[in-house]
Amino acid sequence: MIKRTYAEIAKMAGNVDSFTQFADVQINGVTIDSRKIEVGQLFIPFKGERTDGHQYVEDAIKRGAAAAFWQKDVPNPPKNLPLIFVEDSLTAIQALAKSYLQQLSVKVVGITGSNGKTSTKDMTTSLLSLKYKVQKTEGNYNNHLGLPLTVLGLEEDTDIAVLEMGMSGRGEIDFLSRLAEPDIAVITNIGESHMQDLGSREGIAEAKLEILNGLKDNGRFIYFGDEPLLSSRMKNSTLDKKTFGMNPSNDLYPLHIQTQNNGSVFHINKISDPFELPVLGNHNILNALAAMLVAEYFNIPFEVMNKGLQSLKLTNMRMELVEGKSGVKIINDAYNASPTSMLAAIDVLKKLPGYKQKIAVLGDMLELGDNEETFHYEIGEKLEGIDYVLTYGNLGSFIARGAKTALPEDRIFTFQDKVPLIQTLTHYVNKETVVLVKASRGMKLEEIVKAIQ
Repeated sequence: MIKRTYAEIAKMAGNVDSFTQFADVQINGVTIDSRKIEVGQLFIPFKGERTDGHQYVEDAIKRGAAAAFWQKDVPNPPKNLPLIFVEDSLTAIQALAKSYLQQLSVKVVGITGSNGKTSTKDMTTSLLSLKYKVQKTEGNYNNHLGLPLTVLGLEEDTDIAVLEMGMSGRGEIDFLSRLAEPDIAVITNIGESHMQDLGSREGIAEAKLEILNGLKDNGRFIYFGDEPLLSSRMKNSTLDKKTFGMNPSNDLYPLHIQTQNNGSVFHINKISDPFELPVLGNHNILNALAAMLVAEYFNIPFEVMNKGLQSLKLTNMRMELVEGKSGVKIINDAYNASPTSMLAAIDVLKKLPGYKQKIAVLGDMLELGDNEETFHYEIGEKLEGIDYVLTYGNLGSFIARGAKTALPEDRIFTFQDKVPLIQTLTHYVNKETVVLVKASRGMKLEEIVKAIQ
């Protein structure tokens, strides 16, 4: 984490008007939550819609904070305290993070994409950790505030930072990329998330490609080569680039895939050794290929990468296989959803061996724009071979309508309330059942997983 003096922090954050009597005060780390203050930290308050963090500054310092930002437009700053006055707290923390990163010798891997960012981040970290000290974005700290906080948490001796970059509209990836200046930029895929704001998959591709705007001059671009929206734009590019995908035209691709109960075994075109991935889904093999190309860039041989994949621990609620009551197996993929990731998860459910009964619990996919009902209906049409389908939410009901083209109506249930959904689901599950639970984050379907665990 950042360790600098008050004077150094003030300068890095763009301030020249702070108190010289505190110049030599040592600051160790930052926090934006006054309830989690640790001794020596810098407290950064924000003006929110409901509350103003500046009202907690005095208390934060009393409980051990070494200093605090104070936004200049907030009246009545407390006197005789180690305050660093800034024009805007967000802009200041971003400037502080950029300055800190430039002072480190750390290499940066920036990862974006419509789906698979977090899983690819986790896989990349696992592979790189075979040789280097690596830190990664924790949780969903992947936006204009989260990424600076991640950067400020980097240790001075960290070799590589793996930074996830999220977005909801144009310009956001551009900002994050220019702040982080990655040595490697990765785009996992182009899906339909944020169609509501960006209008089309073409618009999404353009927004994701903003990650190249901050790429170092000698940096490498790694991307999903099976996606025409990316490959067509890169056709005449002089960038150092590598591609992954299912198609043999890519630099890295799988030769053979075997689905197992708790993951996959696959071969690649580079070496004859098999790789074991302890997470379900062909889409996760693609994420692994992206991570492998990053590891190759950092001179980690393919021959040792299997060790990194086997020790992989993914962030929760990403194709997480857990056991519930009565021995039922649950694929908890409730963190988020888009048509692309929903179809990938359904494909996993269909191919998973060893179960006599397969149930899909599916909820609304959000931010899909004007065609959201059609997207949901088309998901339902792809559910042939599933024994029971339970949907949740207003848009989920369109999944149920589409499912009627693929399944008997008495195997399809639609709910607007989780309580009867859980009751119905509990009635059907047993030790020979596997249940997929998936929807957008706002639907909170992890509550269903917890209810049957």
